[in-house]
Amino acid sequence: MNCFQCCMSEEKNARKSLKKSIKEYHDTKTLASFANISFKTDSSRRKYIAEEIAKVGKGNITAQIFTYRELCVATNNFHPDNLLGEGGFGRVYKGKFEGTEQVVAVKQLDRNGFQGNREFLVEVLILSLLHHAHLVNLVGYCADGDQRILAYEYMANGSLEDHLLDLAPGKKALDWNTRMKIAAGAAKGLEYLHEQANPPVIYRDFKASNILLDENFNPKLSDFGLAKLGPTGDMTHVSTRVMGTYGYCAPEYALTGQLTTKSDLYSFGVVFLEIITGRRVIDNNRPTEEQNLVTWAQPLFKDRRKFTLMADPLLEGKYPIKGLYQALAVAAMCLQEEAATRPLISDVVTALAYLTLDGEAGDTDADGNVDTTDGCSVKYQLRAITNKSLLLSSFGVGMPVRFFVVILYVDLEVGTCDPRITDAG
Repeated sequence: MNCFQCCMSEEKNARKSLKKSIKEYHDTKTLASFANISFKTDSSRRKYIAEEIAKVGKGNITAQIFTYRELCVATNNFHPDNLLGEGGFGRVYKGKFEGTEQVVAVKQLDRNGFQGNREFLVEVLILSLLHHAHLVNLVGYCADGDQRILAYEYMANGSLEDHLLDLAPGKKALDWNTRMKIAAGAAKGLEYLHEQANPPVIYRDFKASNILLDENFNPKLSDFGLAKLGPTGDMTHVSTRVMGTYGYCAPEYALTGQLTTKSDLYSFGVVFLEIITGRRVIDNNRPTEEQNLVTWAQPLFKDRRKFTLMADPLLEGKYPIKGLYQALAVAAMCLQEEAATRPLISDVVTALAYLTLDGEAGDTDADGNVDTTDGCSVKYQLRAITNKSLLLSSFGVGMPVRFFVVILYVDLEVGTCDPRITDAG
Protein backbone atom coordinates (compact mmCIF):
# COMPACT_ATOMS: atom_id res chain seq x y z
CA MET A 1 0.00 0.00 0.00
CA ASN A 2 2.85 2.37 0.90
CA CYS A 3 4.52 1.58 -2.42
CA PHE A 4 1.28 2.37 -4.27
CA GLN A 5 0.97 5.68 -2.44
CA CYS A 6 4.57 6.49 -3.24
CA CYS A 7 4.02 5.83 -6.95
CA MET A 8 0.88 7.94 -6.94
CA SER A 9 2.75 10.73 -5.17
CA GLU A 10 5.55 10.65 -7.74
CA GLU A 11 3.06 10.76 -10.61
CA LYS A 12 1.23 13.68 -8.99
CA ASN A 13 4.48 15.57 -8.48
CA ALA A 14 5.49 14.95 -12.10
CA ARG A 15 2.20 16.41 -13.33
CA LYS A 16 2.65 19.45 -11.10
CA SER A 17 6.21 19.83 -12.34
CA LEU A 18 5.07 19.73 -15.97
CA LYS A 19 2.40 22.37 -15.37
CA LYS A 20 4.76 24.64 -13.44
CA SER A 21 7.69 24.19 -15.81
CA ILE A 22 5.70 24.92 -18.97
CA LYS A 23 3.92 27.88 -17.37
CA GLU A 24 7.22 29.37 -16.23
CA TYR A 25 8.70 28.77 -19.66
CA HIS A 26 5.88 30.63 -21.41
CA ASP A 27 5.85 33.38 -18.76
CA THR A 28 9.59 34.02 -18.92
CA LYS A 29 10.24 37.42 -20.45
CA THR A 30 13.99 36.99 -20.67
CA LEU A 31 13.90 33.88 -22.85
CA ALA A 32 14.38 35.33 -26.30
CA SER A 33 13.88 33.41 -29.52
CA PHE A 34 17.04 31.53 -30.42
CA ALA A 35 16.72 32.93 -33.92
CA ASN A 36 17.52 36.38 -32.54
CA ILE A 37 20.53 35.26 -30.52
CA SER A 38 23.97 35.05 -32.06
CA PHE A 39 26.56 32.57 -30.84
CA LYS A 40 30.23 32.66 -31.60
CA THR A 41 30.53 28.88 -31.64
CA ASP A 42 28.32 25.80 -31.97
CA SER A 43 29.41 24.69 -28.52
CA SER A 44 28.10 27.90 -26.95
CA ARG A 45 24.77 27.45 -28.75
CA ARG A 46 24.57 23.82 -27.62
CA LYS A 47 25.45 24.79 -24.06
CA TYR A 48 22.82 27.53 -23.99
CA ILE A 49 20.02 25.23 -25.21
CA ALA A 50 21.05 22.50 -22.76
CA GLU A 51 21.04 25.01 -19.90
CA GLU A 52 17.61 26.33 -20.83
CA ILE A 53 16.13 22.82 -21.04
CA ALA A 54 17.70 21.88 -17.71
CA LYS A 55 16.45 25.10 -16.09
CA VAL A 56 12.91 24.86 -17.41
CA GLY A 57 12.67 21.13 -16.79
CA LYS A 58 13.61 21.51 -13.11
CA GLY A 59 15.89 18.49 -13.33
CA ASN A 60 13.19 16.21 -14.76
CA ILE A 61 14.57 16.06 -18.31
CA THR A 62 15.72 12.53 -19.08
CA ALA A 63 16.58 13.03 -22.76
CA GLN A 64 20.23 12.74 -23.69
CA ILE A 65 22.12 15.41 -25.61
CA PHE A 66 23.77 14.08 -28.77
CA THR A 67 26.30 15.73 -31.03
CA TYR A 68 25.69 15.83 -34.75
CA ARG A 69 28.71 13.60 -35.24
CA GLU A 70 27.27 10.93 -32.93
CA LEU A 71 24.06 10.83 -34.95
CA CYS A 72 25.99 10.76 -38.22
CA VAL A 73 27.86 7.70 -37.01
CA ALA A 74 24.64 6.07 -35.76
CA THR A 75 22.87 6.53 -39.12
CA ASN A 76 25.93 5.96 -41.33
CA ASN A 77 25.88 9.63 -42.35
CA PHE A 78 22.10 9.55 -42.80
CA HIS A 79 22.50 6.99 -45.56
CA PRO A 80 19.46 6.47 -47.83
CA ASP A 81 19.46 2.77 -46.98
CA ASN A 82 18.56 3.75 -43.40
CA LEU A 83 15.68 6.01 -44.42
CA LEU A 84 12.47 4.94 -42.68
CA GLY A 85 10.18 7.65 -44.02
CA GLU A 86 9.70 11.34 -44.62
CA GLY A 87 7.03 13.99 -44.41
CA GLY A 88 6.50 17.70 -44.02
CA PHE A 89 8.61 17.70 -40.84
CA GLY A 90 11.70 16.15 -42.46
CA ARG A 91 13.17 12.65 -42.68
CA VAL A 92 13.43 9.74 -40.26
CA TYR A 93 16.39 7.34 -40.30
CA LYS A 94 17.16 4.14 -38.47
CA GLY A 95 20.26 4.37 -36.35
CA LYS A 96 22.34 2.36 -33.87
CA PHE A 97 24.63 3.85 -31.25
CA GLU A 98 28.10 2.43 -30.91
CA GLY A 99 28.85 0.74 -27.64
CA THR A 100 25.30 0.43 -26.35
CA GLU A 101 23.96 -1.04 -29.62
CA GLN A 102 20.73 0.86 -28.92
CA VAL A 103 18.54 1.11 -32.02
CA VAL A 104 16.74 4.43 -32.50
CA ALA A 105 14.66 6.35 -35.01
CA VAL A 106 16.41 9.64 -35.81
CA LYS A 107 14.16 12.46 -37.01
CA GLN A 108 16.08 15.19 -38.82
CA LEU A 109 13.79 18.20 -38.87
CA ASP A 110 13.53 20.24 -42.05
CA ARG A 111 15.37 23.44 -41.25
CA ASN A 112 13.18 25.35 -43.72
CA GLY A 113 9.85 23.84 -42.66
CA PHE A 114 10.19 23.57 -38.88
CA GLN A 115 8.54 26.36 -36.90
CA GLY A 116 11.62 27.40 -34.97
CA ASN A 117 13.96 26.86 -32.09
CA ARG A 118 11.45 27.89 -29.44
CA GLU A 119 9.00 25.20 -30.57
CA PHE A 120 11.84 22.67 -30.71
CA LEU A 121 12.64 23.47 -27.09
CA VAL A 122 8.98 23.03 -26.02
CA GLU A 123 8.72 19.72 -27.87
CA VAL A 124 11.80 18.37 -26.11
CA LEU A 125 10.40 19.60 -22.80
CA ILE A 126 6.95 18.03 -23.24
CA LEU A 127 8.24 14.71 -24.52
CA SER A 128 10.77 14.51 -21.72
CA LEU A 129 8.22 15.15 -18.99
CA LEU A 130 5.34 13.07 -20.37
CA HIS A 131 5.76 9.30 -20.20
CA HIS A 132 3.14 6.71 -21.05
CA ALA A 133 3.04 3.22 -22.55
CA HIS A 134 1.28 4.61 -25.63
CA LEU A 135 3.52 7.63 -26.23
CA VAL A 136 6.79 7.16 -28.08
CA ASN A 137 9.84 7.63 -25.86
CA LEU A 138 12.26 10.46 -26.63
CA VAL A 139 15.82 9.14 -26.26
CA GLY A 140 17.59 12.43 -26.92
CA TYR A 141 18.10 15.43 -29.15
CA CYS A 142 20.75 17.36 -31.05
CA ALA A 143 20.96 21.15 -31.46
CA ASP A 144 24.39 21.53 -33.05
CA GLY A 145 24.58 24.58 -35.29
CA ASP A 146 21.33 24.86 -37.21
CA GLN A 147 20.61 21.13 -36.84
CA ARG A 148 17.42 20.19 -34.98
CA ILE A 149 17.32 16.41 -34.55
CA LEU A 150 15.24 14.17 -32.27
CA ALA A 151 16.09 10.54 -31.46
CA TYR A 152 13.18 8.28 -30.52
CA GLU A 153 12.88 4.65 -29.54
CA TYR A 154 12.76 2.46 -32.64
CA MET A 155 9.36 0.97 -33.51
CA ALA A 156 9.90 -2.24 -35.46
CA ASN A 157 6.60 -2.29 -37.38
CA GLY A 158 6.70 1.27 -38.61
CA SER A 159 3.46 3.24 -38.75
CA LEU A 160 -0.19 2.25 -38.89
CA GLU A 161 -0.27 3.85 -42.33
CA ASP A 162 2.26 1.30 -43.59
CA HIS A 163 -0.01 -1.61 -42.64
CA LEU A 164 -3.37 -0.04 -43.39
CA LEU A 165 -3.19 2.52 -46.19
CA ASP A 166 0.13 1.80 -47.92
CA LEU A 167 0.06 -1.97 -47.80
CA ALA A 168 2.80 -3.43 -49.96
CA PRO A 169 1.83 -6.10 -52.52
CA GLY A 170 1.74 -9.54 -50.93
CA LYS A 171 1.78 -8.11 -47.41
CA LYS A 172 -0.84 -9.49 -45.05
CA ALA A 173 -3.55 -7.05 -44.00
CA LEU A 174 -4.20 -6.34 -40.33
CA ASP A 175 -6.89 -8.59 -38.88
CA TRP A 176 -9.89 -7.21 -37.00
CA ASN A 177 -8.59 -7.89 -33.48
CA THR A 178 -5.26 -6.21 -34.21
CA ARG A 179 -7.06 -3.17 -35.60
CA MET A 180 -9.18 -2.83 -32.48
CA LYS A 181 -6.08 -3.31 -30.30
CA ILE A 182 -4.31 -0.48 -32.15
CA ALA A 183 -7.32 1.82 -31.89
CA ALA A 184 -7.70 1.11 -28.17
CA GLY A 185 -4.02 1.77 -27.45
CA ALA A 186 -3.97 5.00 -29.45
CA ALA A 187 -7.08 6.16 -27.56
CA LYS A 188 -5.29 5.48 -24.27
CA GLY A 189 -2.42 7.68 -25.44
CA LEU A 190 -4.85 10.51 -26.15
CA GLU A 191 -6.55 9.91 -22.80
CA TYR A 192 -3.23 10.43 -21.03
CA LEU A 193 -2.63 13.70 -22.89
CA HIS A 194 -6.16 15.01 -22.30
CA GLU A 195 -6.98 13.84 -18.81
CA GLN A 196 -3.77 13.04 -16.94
CA ALA A 197 -1.27 15.60 -18.22
CA ASN A 198 -1.58 18.88 -16.34
CA PRO A 199 -2.20 21.15 -18.13
CA PRO A 200 -3.87 18.98 -20.78
CA VAL A 201 -2.09 18.57 -24.09
CA ILE A 202 -3.96 18.75 -27.40
CA TYR A 203 -2.18 16.51 -29.89
CA ARG A 204 -3.50 18.32 -33.00
CA ASP A 205 -1.98 15.89 -35.50
CA PHE A 206 -3.65 12.53 -34.86
CA LYS A 207 -3.33 10.46 -38.05
CA ALA A 208 -2.29 6.98 -39.16
CA SER A 209 1.27 7.97 -40.05
CA ASN A 210 1.82 9.29 -36.50
CA ILE A 211 0.74 6.05 -34.83
CA LEU A 212 3.82 3.84 -34.58
CA LEU A 213 3.75 0.10 -33.92
CA ASP A 214 6.22 -2.05 -32.01
CA GLU A 215 7.07 -5.67 -32.77
CA ASN A 216 3.79 -6.79 -31.17
CA PHE A 217 1.69 -4.11 -32.90
CA ASN A 218 1.29 -2.10 -29.70
CA PRO A 219 0.69 1.51 -30.78
CA LYS A 220 2.47 4.66 -29.63
CA LEU A 221 1.73 8.26 -30.60
CA SER A 222 4.63 10.14 -32.14
CA ASP A 223 5.50 13.54 -33.65
CA PHE A 224 4.41 16.20 -31.18
CA GLY A 225 5.60 19.14 -33.25
CA LEU A 226 2.07 20.57 -33.50
CA ALA A 227 0.96 19.76 -29.94
CA LYS A 228 -0.53 22.60 -27.92
CA LEU A 229 -1.21 23.06 -24.24
CA GLY A 230 -4.95 22.91 -23.67
CA PRO A 231 -7.19 25.46 -21.96
CA THR A 232 -7.00 25.82 -18.20
CA GLY A 233 -9.14 27.50 -15.57
CA ASP A 234 -12.19 29.22 -17.03
CA MET A 235 -10.91 29.01 -20.58
CA THR A 236 -12.98 26.84 -22.93
CA HIS A 237 -10.55 26.73 -25.84
CA VAL A 238 -7.15 27.77 -27.15
CA SER A 239 -7.09 30.14 -30.12
CA THR A 240 -4.35 29.35 -32.60
CA ARG A 241 -3.70 29.35 -36.30
CA VAL A 242 -5.12 26.31 -38.05
CA MET A 243 -2.51 23.62 -38.57
CA GLY A 244 -2.63 19.89 -39.10
CA THR A 245 -3.42 17.55 -41.97
CA TYR A 246 -6.32 18.18 -44.32
CA GLY A 247 -9.22 15.82 -43.68
CA TYR A 248 -8.33 15.15 -40.05
CA CYS A 249 -9.05 18.63 -38.64
CA ALA A 250 -12.31 19.12 -36.74
CA PRO A 251 -14.72 21.42 -38.62
CA GLU A 252 -15.01 23.99 -35.81
CA TYR A 253 -11.22 24.22 -35.51
CA ALA A 254 -10.75 24.60 -39.26
CA LEU A 255 -13.41 27.34 -39.29
CA THR A 256 -12.52 29.37 -36.20
CA GLY A 257 -9.04 28.32 -35.04
CA GLN A 258 -10.53 27.50 -31.64
CA LEU A 259 -8.84 24.35 -30.38
CA THR A 260 -10.11 21.97 -27.67
CA THR A 261 -9.53 18.35 -26.74
CA LYS A 262 -12.73 17.58 -28.68
CA SER A 263 -10.80 18.56 -31.81
CA ASP A 264 -8.60 15.52 -31.21
CA LEU A 265 -11.74 13.40 -30.79
CA TYR A 266 -12.82 14.26 -34.33
CA SER A 267 -9.38 13.32 -35.65
CA PHE A 268 -9.58 10.06 -33.73
CA GLY A 269 -12.96 9.36 -35.35
CA VAL A 270 -11.43 9.87 -38.79
CA VAL A 271 -8.53 7.50 -38.07
CA PHE A 272 -10.86 4.93 -36.50
CA LEU A 273 -12.99 5.04 -39.65
CA GLU A 274 -9.82 4.49 -41.70
CA ILE A 275 -9.02 1.48 -39.50
CA ILE A 276 -12.49 0.01 -40.06
CA THR A 277 -12.73 0.72 -43.80
CA GLY A 278 -9.13 0.57 -44.96
CA ARG A 279 -9.77 3.81 -46.88
CA ARG A 280 -7.81 7.07 -46.74
CA VAL A 281 -9.65 10.10 -45.44
CA ILE A 282 -8.92 11.84 -48.76
CA ASP A 283 -8.39 9.63 -51.81
CA ASN A 284 -8.56 11.36 -55.17
CA ASN A 285 -8.19 8.03 -56.97
CA ARG A 286 -11.73 7.01 -56.00
CA PRO A 287 -14.99 8.14 -57.63
CA THR A 288 -15.89 11.74 -56.78
CA GLU A 289 -18.59 10.78 -54.25
CA GLU A 290 -16.13 8.51 -52.39
CA GLN A 291 -13.05 10.75 -52.30
CA ASN A 292 -13.84 12.19 -48.84
CA LEU A 293 -14.17 9.31 -46.38
CA VAL A 294 -16.34 11.12 -43.83
CA THR A 295 -18.73 12.49 -46.46
CA TRP A 296 -19.03 9.01 -47.98
CA ALA A 297 -19.64 7.36 -44.60
CA GLN A 298 -22.24 9.75 -43.12
CA PRO A 299 -25.29 8.42 -45.05
CA LEU A 300 -24.13 4.82 -44.58
CA PHE A 301 -24.21 5.24 -40.79
CA LYS A 302 -28.00 5.42 -41.06
CA ASP A 303 -28.60 2.18 -42.96
CA ARG A 304 -27.78 -1.18 -41.35
CA ARG A 305 -27.99 -2.94 -44.69
CA LYS A 306 -24.92 -1.01 -45.79
CA PHE A 307 -22.79 -1.43 -42.67
CA THR A 308 -20.85 -4.34 -44.13
CA LEU A 309 -20.04 -2.21 -47.19
CA MET A 310 -17.95 -0.05 -44.87
CA ALA A 311 -15.73 -2.90 -43.67
CA ASP A 312 -12.31 -3.17 -45.31
CA PRO A 313 -12.57 -5.76 -48.12
CA LEU A 314 -9.12 -7.02 -47.09
CA LEU A 315 -10.72 -8.35 -43.91
CA GLU A 316 -12.51 -10.86 -46.18
CA GLY A 317 -15.54 -10.84 -43.90
CA LYS A 318 -13.51 -12.08 -40.92
CA TYR A 319 -14.90 -9.81 -38.22
CA PRO A 320 -17.74 -10.01 -35.65
CA ILE A 321 -20.77 -8.35 -37.22
CA LYS A 322 -21.92 -6.89 -33.91
CA GLY A 323 -18.39 -5.67 -33.27
CA LEU A 324 -18.47 -3.89 -36.61
CA TYR A 325 -21.74 -2.21 -35.67
CA GLN A 326 -20.36 -1.05 -32.32
CA ALA A 327 -17.12 0.20 -33.85
CA LEU A 328 -19.08 2.22 -36.39
CA ALA A 329 -21.17 3.66 -33.56
CA VAL A 330 -18.04 4.85 -31.76
CA ALA A 331 -16.69 6.39 -34.99
CA ALA A 332 -20.04 8.11 -35.62
CA MET A 333 -20.01 9.64 -32.13
CA CYS A 334 -16.49 11.03 -32.57
CA LEU A 335 -17.40 12.50 -35.96
CA GLN A 336 -20.35 14.53 -34.68
CA GLU A 337 -20.43 17.98 -36.30
CA GLU A 338 -20.96 19.71 -32.94
CA ALA A 339 -17.92 19.37 -30.69
CA ALA A 340 -20.05 19.32 -27.52
CA THR A 341 -21.81 16.12 -28.62
CA ARG A 342 -18.59 14.18 -29.06
CA PRO A 343 -17.68 11.90 -26.15
CA LEU A 344 -14.74 12.29 -23.83
CA ILE A 345 -11.71 10.28 -24.85
CA SER A 346 -12.09 8.29 -21.61
CA ASP A 347 -15.55 7.22 -22.81
CA VAL A 348 -14.02 6.06 -26.09
CA VAL A 349 -11.34 4.14 -24.18
CA THR A 350 -14.09 2.40 -22.20
CA ALA A 351 -16.02 1.44 -25.33
CA LEU A 352 -12.91 0.19 -27.15
CA ALA A 353 -11.82 -1.80 -24.11
CA TYR A 354 -15.02 -3.83 -24.47
CA LEU A 355 -14.48 -4.20 -28.21
CA THR A 356 -10.94 -5.45 -27.64
CA LEU A 357 -12.13 -7.76 -24.88
CA ASP A 358 -14.88 -9.07 -27.14
CA GLY A 359 -12.38 -9.94 -29.85
CA GLU A 360 -9.99 -11.66 -27.46
CA ALA A 361 -12.56 -13.50 -25.39
CA GLY A 362 -15.12 -14.41 -28.03
CA ASP A 363 -17.38 -15.58 -25.20
CA THR A 364 -20.92 -14.55 -26.08
CA ASP A 365 -24.29 -15.88 -25.01
CA ALA A 366 -27.48 -16.41 -26.99
CA ASP A 367 -28.54 -12.80 -26.45
CA GLY A 368 -25.39 -11.40 -27.94
CA ASN A 369 -23.91 -10.36 -24.60
CA VAL A 370 -20.24 -10.62 -23.72
CA ASP A 371 -19.14 -12.02 -20.37
CA THR A 372 -16.33 -9.91 -18.95
CA THR A 373 -13.70 -10.99 -16.46
CA ASP A 374 -15.52 -9.34 -13.57
CA GLY A 375 -18.72 -11.27 -14.23
CA CYS A 376 -20.57 -8.36 -15.81
CA SER A 377 -22.54 -8.76 -19.01
CA VAL A 378 -22.13 -6.12 -21.69
CA LYS A 379 -24.84 -5.68 -24.30
CA TYR A 380 -23.93 -4.74 -27.84
CA GLN A 381 -27.45 -3.51 -28.47
CA LEU A 382 -27.35 -0.79 -25.83
CA ARG A 383 -24.36 0.65 -24.09
CA ALA A 384 -24.49 3.72 -21.89
CA ILE A 385 -21.42 5.84 -21.33
CA THR A 386 -21.33 8.57 -18.73
CA ASN A 387 -20.13 11.72 -20.43
CA LYS A 388 -19.09 14.24 -17.80
CA SER A 389 -17.98 16.76 -20.40
CA LEU A 390 -21.50 17.72 -21.40
CA LEU A 391 -21.89 20.31 -18.67
CA LEU A 392 -22.50 24.02 -18.37
CA SER A 393 -19.35 24.97 -20.26
CA SER A 394 -20.43 22.92 -23.27
CA PHE A 395 -24.03 24.11 -23.54
CA GLY A 396 -23.81 27.79 -22.70
CA VAL A 397 -24.67 30.13 -19.87
CA GLY A 398 -27.88 29.57 -17.98
CA MET A 399 -28.19 25.84 -18.46
CA PRO A 400 -28.40 23.83 -15.22
CA VAL A 401 -25.30 21.84 -14.39
CA ARG A 402 -26.29 18.23 -15.03
CA PHE A 403 -24.73 14.99 -16.06
CA PHE A 404 -25.79 13.48 -19.32
CA VAL A 405 -25.57 9.99 -20.65
CA VAL A 406 -24.41 9.42 -24.17
CA ILE A 407 -25.93 6.20 -25.44
CA LEU A 408 -24.32 4.39 -28.33
CA TYR A 409 -27.37 2.59 -29.61
CA VAL A 410 -26.87 -0.10 -32.19
CA ASP A 411 -30.29 -1.40 -33.18
CA LEU A 412 -29.78 -4.75 -34.85
CA GLU A 413 -33.33 -4.76 -36.17
CA VAL A 414 -33.78 -1.16 -37.27
CA GLY A 415 -30.10 -0.85 -38.11
CA THR A 416 -28.86 2.61 -37.18
CA CYS A 417 -25.82 3.92 -35.36
CA ASP A 418 -27.79 6.42 -33.32
CA PRO A 419 -25.86 8.58 -30.83
CA ARG A 420 -28.49 9.74 -28.35
CA ILE A 421 -28.10 12.21 -25.51
CA THR A 422 -30.42 11.87 -22.57
CA ASP A 423 -30.74 14.02 -19.48
CA ALA A 424 -29.73 12.01 -16.45
CA GLY A 425 -30.82 14.75 -14.09
